[in-house]
Amino acid sequence: MKNALICLGGGPSPVINASLQGVAERCLGYDSHVGGVLCALHGIEGVLLEELVDLRAEDPKEIARLKNTPASGAIGTCRYKLGEGREEDFDRIIDVFRAHDIGWFFYIGGNDSMDTADKVNRLAAERGLELTVVGVPKTIDNDLGDEACTIIDHTPGYGSAARYWANLIRDANEENRGICVSECISVYQAMGRDAGFLTAASRLADPQREMPLQLYLAESHLSLAELGENVNRQLARDGRCIVVVGEGFDVGDIGAAVDGFGHIEYGASRLSAAQGVVNYLNHDIRLAVRGYANCQVPGVLQRCTSVNRSPVDVREAYEVGAHAAEMAAAGKSGLMATILRRPGKDYGVYYSEVPLRVVANSARHLPPEWIAPGGIDVTDDFVRYAAPLIGGENEPVETENGLTRFARLERRRLAKKCPDYVPVGMR
Repeated sequence: MKNALICLGGGPSPVINASLQGVAERCLGYDSHVGGVLCALHGIEGVLLEELVDLRAEDPKEIARLKNTPASGAIGTCRYKLGEGREEDFDRIIDVFRAHDIGWFFYIGGNDSMDTADKVNRLAAERGLELTVVGVPKTIDNDLGDEACTIIDHTPGYGSAARYWANLIRDANEENRGICVSECISVYQAMGRDAGFLTAASRLADPQREMPLQLYLAESHLSLAELGENVNRQLARDGRCIVVVGEGFDVGDIGAAVDGFGHIEYGASRLSAAQGVVNYLNHDIRLAVRGYANCQVPGVLQRCTSVNRSPVDVREAYEVGAHAAEMAAAGKSGLMATILRRPGKDYGVYYSEVPLRVVANSARHLPPEWIAPGGIDVTDDFVRYAAPLIGGENEPVETENGLTRFARLERRRLAKKCPDYVPVGMR
């Protein structure tokens, strides 16, 4: 009776806990061949620090509420990198796994998390530890996999973040239309380091292209000067303009902060792309109409807001988590559970698997055929791809004093069995 261990990695998403619930409930149902169903608090850091909790000690009703609980507050996540020069960390992971009789390991996350899962899988094989390792996809950026969508069609989290942007831009259009005689340009910044999927999702607010909306996708590589020219043409035609820029849009030196994987943390940097665009429009060029530009940077709200969660996204996040547990029960290891789209006009998916080594550190970009001529819009093919992901009407959720009732796990820590340890990256 080996124990299962579940970790979260990387940035949160609106539906990451639905995947956690899917893995957990399926494992909890395997009474005959799974002992404890453990979670590491704050991902791989929790493994290194031996901060583990057993979900069998939690109220099943609270576990069931995970599906309606956004972000990663339930058990926590991290951005801790395993790699060269951190051999002691690898030794520690094996020691903790052996001490707690871990036989199944699930890692829910994006590109870097799948790389971590792959490293743990290979490490266990090298050290003679009998361990089944299965990854569960997650990322609001939708940049995991390949552009042909043969590895994964879309990632859990993206549908909800896309719905967030669709609703936000519909609201922004009403705001911009009302105040355009004074504030003629509204600039918004979307997440996505090198991929434009979230910026592109803004088009879902206006598939008929009636708004004066311009999208600056990471893949288009347009300059500030080109943006200014495009905006002035829009102002001359419509008197107003809504601009959505990806967070990696080049506005010069932003005083970049980086995370443990070396990725830019745009929300922690000195200057945002949106503010750089506004500075340029307001101070470096002459606008075609009276007024000025302002900006908004939703930041982490894109990945933690519960009210815009897509019902399709919630369902698929849960089901891909459950599929991961089924894969482990069938003895499949070194794989990531994946979501693939069924052929045909009507939207539908099925669940499969892909080797961790194939998906680890993969980087998907918006396919060039989905970018409209001129580079500031997307095609109808993108709209047909993304529109089903934001779903229809949400099912009623449990509320408390008018607010969504989130899961409240007690998170009672298991007794430690290994000596105290300070991870290499924390020294």
